[in-house]
Amino acid sequence: MESRWKTRLAGGAAGLANGLFGGGGGMVLVPILARWGKLDQRKLYATCVGVIFPVCGVSAAVYLWRGGADLGTAAPYLAGGLLGGWLGGKLYGKVPPKFLKWLFAAFLFYAGGRYLL
Repeated sequence: MESRWKTRLAGGAAGLANGLFGGGGGMVLVPILARWGKLDQRKLYATCVGVIFPVCGVSAAVYLWRGGADLGTAAPYLAGGLLGGWLGGKLYGKVPPKFLKWLFAAFLFYAGGRYLL
């Protein structure tokens, strides 16, 4: 990325989306990193996870501090999410980048449609 203001703007947009929607910062960051970061597809997703992980931690801390999170409800999802994250990390490098791109687009399309209904 050529200038610091672009990186800060991209990070701010990802953090804002994550804070407002309880997630989704990666959906903002992936296209921005693809354009400005000039990363190959595999590094793009790995870099996005590296940025989003601490952003999610900050959002979760604010939600907990303000009483907006229910850990009892979240716990079963967290267990599955940890397993899925581990499995996705193990599969990293074994899935063709073109398939990842289509899978990501399909997920965004599905999630957007479900959100509107």
